[in-house]
Amino acid sequence: MFMTPGLALFYGGLVRAKNVLGIVMQSFVALALVSVLWVLVGYTLAFGPDRGLVVGGLNFLGLKGVGAAPSALAPTVPASAFMAFQLMFAIITPALITGAFAERMKFSGYLLFLGLWSVLVYAPLAHWVWGGGFLGANGLGAIDFAGGTVVHINAGVAALAAILYLGKRRGHGSRAFVPHNVPMVILGAGILWFGWFGFNAGSALSAGGLASSAFVATQLGAAAAVLGWLIPEWLQHGKATTIGAATGAVAGLVAITPASGYVGPLPAIAIGLAAGAVCYFAVGLKSRLGYDDSLDVVGVHMVGGILGALLTGVFASLAINPAGAAGGIGQLGRQAAAVGVTLVFSFTATWLILKVTDLLVGLRASEDDEEVGLDLSQHGEAAYAWTERVATPAGAAGDGAYVIRDGDREIEIPEVIFLETARRVLELSRAGNGEVARTGSE
Repeated sequence: MFMTPGLALFYGGLVRAKNVLGIVMQSFVALALVSVLWVLVGYTLAFGPDRGLVVGGLNFLGLKGVGAAPSALAPTVPASAFMAFQLMFAIITPALITGAFAERMKFSGYLLFLGLWSVLVYAPLAHWVWGGGFLGANGLGAIDFAGGTVVHINAGVAALAAILYLGKRRGHGSRAFVPHNVPMVILGAGILWFGWFGFNAGSALSAGGLASSAFVATQLGAAAAVLGWLIPEWLQHGKATTIGAATGAVAGLVAITPASGYVGPLPAIAIGLAAGAVCYFAVGLKSRLGYDDSLDVVGVHMVGGILGALLTGVFASLAINPAGAAGGIGQLGRQAAAVGVTLVFSFTATWLILKVTDLLVGLRASEDDEEVGLDLSQHGEAAYAWTERVATPAGAAGDGAYVIRDGDREIEIPEVIFLETARRVLELSRAGNGEVARTGSE
């Protein structure tokens, strides 16, 4: 669970100041909505008794029969503990997608998208890979220890569908969208790194040699990826950046996720180095290809997930995990097939969900709301005390007012005037030389 707040901080530091609460709220509300949906229907669709290698049966609807006794899929722990552990994966996966469409989706549209996607996309794919479906041991034979396909490729390709459907942020290509709080990014990345040990080592479902091996592989994959990212960045730009180090670590964690329970230390380092370098160049492609992936979900999670899934097929060792598979051409082919199925299914289903959501409640924030920022327009709050929102007497203009503080002076401005003034300032800035908020403090 700690990973989702870490993701909120990581993403929150990368956006502009006027959108930090919006992106944090998208992660936080996933903790609430997905938890309820998982208990009601998601868990049984993912891990209920198999129905035709496609979906779980409804036997566990509302967690009926899920208690202290172990389940067939996790005989080492109580079924309720396995359910709760898998819930953490179900929460963070759609939260990852939010980084792609950051700063431009309505909160109401996000809520509907979040609910539909977690039930109709995440749960079936989890069943295909982990719940006895056609991609896992009972079918194709692809291996995914902790979520390379189910979590990262799934979220990454869904992110691609979302950014293609929604389009670019207002001002993309003419403004510099600069991260507003780099220490916040590093803090979030550090929390993610820490939480990933539970993500990967915990997937062993027991405290023992396999969990220890996955723990070591996770650390080495992330560490090597930091170097794999910083080296080409330094060579290309002459500097190694803090954000580059943080993003490289996440790329390595993504890539080692499917392999962590199947590979030893040296392959983990190789996977990490490859992930850092490949994801660095993949992120750089977005400017050439012209899509607006706000926080690099496609370049890090989709590309990193694909790379990790394929390299799992190369480096997997039965000596590390006898219940896994041996790396080689055959296993590589099975991994590639699973990647292909995930890409096609997730992209298509996500696009359809986006379309339905758009028709029902709308997805894209208005131009004015986007310019003012999602913090104010969607949540009526500001992340920082440059202004303070206060209540006003009945009959006052708008729903409230903003107090601007300058030393000991306070100026109270009705909400409608404050927001209209903000919009006019932005319009005048765009009509001038375009040098608006280059410091990322919009």
